[in-house]
Amino acid sequence: MTFGFAPSSAASMSTSADLSAASANPLARLLEPSEWAAAGIPLLRNPREVVSGLHSRHRPRPATAVVAVLDPDERLLASASFVRRSAPADGWMFRNALLAQLRRVIPHDLRRRTPVRTAVLLYCREGDARWTEEDGAWMWGLRDACTLHGLRCGAYITLTRDGWQVLGEGRGGRRPSADSAPEPFAMSEVPPLLPRTGGAASEVLRRAAARGNPGPGLAPGPYGGTTQVLSWPPVGAHLRARPDVPLERARFAEFRARRRPHRAQTAATAFT
Repeated sequence: MTFGFAPSSAASMSTSADLSAASANPLARLLEPSEWAAAGIPLLRNPREVVSGLHSRHRPRPATAVVAVLDPDERLLASASFVRRSAPADGWMFRNALLAQLRRVIPHDLRRRTPVRTAVLLYCREGDARWTEEDGAWMWGLRDACTLHGLRCGAYITLTRDGWQVLGEGRGGRRPSADSAPEPFAMSEVPPLLPRTGGAASEVLRRAAARGNPGPGLAPGPYGGTTQVLSWPPVGAHLRARPDVPLERARFAEFRARRRPHRAQTAATAFT
C-alpha cells in the first residue's frame, strides 16, 4: 500500500499554463548581459586569433553565424557556418540550428563527466556592437546547444561594420569587420594524426633498405593508418642456404622474424 498526495487541479493547470506561456513567448528564451556574465563563460586567451581565423575561413556576411569547437589549447577542431532565417529572434530556433550544425561536424561529449571542448559563436550582423535582443537569443541558444552536445559554452562574438566584440568581456577590435577582406591570418588547428611507423621497426626498415635487404615493411591499414607486414621471403630464409650456419639457428632466426621483426633483423644481420 502506498500513500501520497495528488496535486490539485488548480496547481497542475497553473504549471501547464506557465510552461505554455514560456514556450509561446520568445522573449523568455534570451539572456541578458548580466546573466551571461554570471554564467561563468571561459575567457578566450587570444580572441583576435579566433576571430581572424574564423573570418578568413568562412568569410561571413551579415546574418551569418559561425559556430566553432576548440580544444583546451584553443586550437580549432571543427567549425560550420550558416545563414540565419528571416524570422523573429527566438532562442529555441537558434538552439536547434546550432545543435544541428554541431551534430554534423563533431561527435558529442555527453559521456564525459566534465566537458573538455568549448564551442564559440561568431555572428555577423548589421548595427553596432551594443547588445540586442537578437544577441540574447543567440546566447540562450548557444548555452542550451552546448549542454545538449556535451560541450562547454564559450564566447559569443559579434561581427559588425565597426569591428568585432566579445560580449560580456568588453574586448574587441576594428579588424576584421563585416566589410573587411579576409586577412592572411591562419587559425591554429589540431594537426592531423600521423601514421604510426613502428618505432624501432621503422629504423630497421631504413637500414635494411640501405643494405638492399627488404626486411619488414609498412602497408596502408584499413582505417587510414599503417599496418606492419613482413616481406617475403622471411629474414631467416637466406640463412638456410649457407653451410656455415646450423639449420637450427636459421630456423630460430626465421621464427623471430615472424614474432619480432625488428629483433630478428638484428639477429639475422649478425651472420652477414
